[in-house]
Amino acid sequence: MPSQDDIQYAMETTRVLHEPDHRIQTFGETRFEFQLLSEPMDQVGKVRIRTGEVEAMKPRILRPEPYRDIELEGFDENARARLDALVDKLRSEGRDLAFLQYGFRFKRGAVNEELVHDSIESVRARVLEDLRRTGNPSRAIIEGVDDTWEISILKFSFEMILRSHEINAFDFKRKGLI
Repeated sequence: MPSQDDIQYAMETTRVLHEPDHRIQTFGETRFEFQLLSEPMDQVGKVRIRTGEVEAMKPRILRPEPYRDIELEGFDENARARLDALVDKLRSEGRDLAFLQYGFRFKRGAVNEELVHDSIESVRARVLEDLRRTGNPSRAIIEGVDDTWEISILKFSFEMILRSHEINAFDFKRKGLI
């Protein structure tokens, strides 16, 4: 189990070297392929390449009523009342409290690993050149930390949500759904 420091380090050092050409689809599921490059901590001159996919479920609209179902584990006994007061205040200001919920399925079983005997710079250049040559619009190239590589995939997923949210919200509004 990674420590908070391990997770923080992975979040800070993970870099998305190439994003997929498209965002999360508003009205359907979206599949992204990834190649994650990482250097094993105790093996100089080696790079692990993990290849797999992440599937984003179509965004769902959550209306204010489900706020009542949010679990507040670890908060004091007044947390529910404060959340309810916040929701009521925002409603009284005429705020639309609908927001989009995204879900991802991480298919760990589909992840393949390859250990390459070369520098990270050389492997990075080859992988990016291969992507330019093949032109796969669904592929992301990510560089992360070997021991906590799943955190790197989660960071990529969150970044895709942030980049897709405005487009998805626009699509829902255009259809009159929010």
